[in-house]
Amino acid sequence: MDYKKAGVDIEAGYKSVELMKKHVQQTMRKEVMTNLGGFSGAFSMDAFKNMEHPTLVSGTDGVGTKLKIAFEMDKHDTIGIDCVAMCVNDIACAGGEPLFFLDYIACGKNEPEKIATIVSGVAEGCIQSGAALIGGETAEMPGFYPIDEYDLAGFAVGVVDQKDLITGKDVKEGDVLIGIASSGIHSNGYSLVRKVFTIKSQYLNLPFESLGGTLGEALLTPTKIYVKALKEIKAGGVTVKACSHITGGGFYENIPRMLPEGMHAVVNKGSYDIPPIFGMLQKDGNIEEEMMYNTYNMGIGMMIAVDPADVDKTLTLIKAAGETGYVVGEIKAGDKGVTLV
Repeated sequence: MDYKKAGVDIEAGYKSVELMKKHVQQTMRKEVMTNLGGFSGAFSMDAFKNMEHPTLVSGTDGVGTKLKIAFEMDKHDTIGIDCVAMCVNDIACAGGEPLFFLDYIACGKNEPEKIATIVSGVAEGCIQSGAALIGGETAEMPGFYPIDEYDLAGFAVGVVDQKDLITGKDVKEGDVLIGIASSGIHSNGYSLVRKVFTIKSQYLNLPFESLGGTLGEALLTPTKIYVKALKEIKAGGVTVKACSHITGGGFYENIPRMLPEGMHAVVNKGSYDIPPIFGMLQKDGNIEEEMMYNTYNMGIGMMIAVDPADVDKTLTLIKAAGETGYVVGEIKAGDKGVTLV
């Protein structure tokens, strides 16, 4: 008896590391001081030594049951983007710049080519967000996961000068809400998605004219990474007073999180384009509208509050970053919360 016969292939682990190196290398920043394969990742503090009060911000998350769609379609090259996005968007939401990322893959069987493909998506997410992939862990866990399944999670660290932290404390009545478009469902609510749709490859590969492709493609569309857009807004001289990453819990849970006491957000549901996947999901699942807005991003992945005088400039900067922005509502005095009209 040996470790391999017990289900853990150390040689496969070594091969995985070799295959993923080319992807990891593309994410490197000048501050990275270690190579892949060491016991830890080291990152120089030169990136923020000139800040008045450098403040670290962090985010950790996983992809959730969206992975089940990837398993069924045997498509693993974009799911890593979702993992990075869920972490770095939270950091950007606080005004931070992502610095580095670490991933964790747990699997039933280490298939080096598949692991490297997953990591290629993680690397792409890091490239989009400017974060270095400085380490990670691949755990082969036979008997815990089915041999053809895995879990994927990650952890990111960023930095912001304390004076630039986005806290929501200065939000006032009359401020304008601007939503930045999502790419679709992103990475939340897939347990409900899997109850509504038949998650079998023959159905996922069916084309739908309304979706502009197959259902599987729509469901696996990677989560938008908003780091560039928020950085562009900041560089353009606009002060983002509050920011909310619209994830699990949708509008009703996430928008109030960016507000101080005594401020109420009013969102106009008809002010922006809702991706067709949401209408299809609501109709096929007979889901009430309130539940949709309490579960999904409904087409807005990031919500920000700005001064009315900055609205036009903010929309221009969002467009310059390659994203689409909409004026979706305003801030009023009232109980902390959100109303959809």
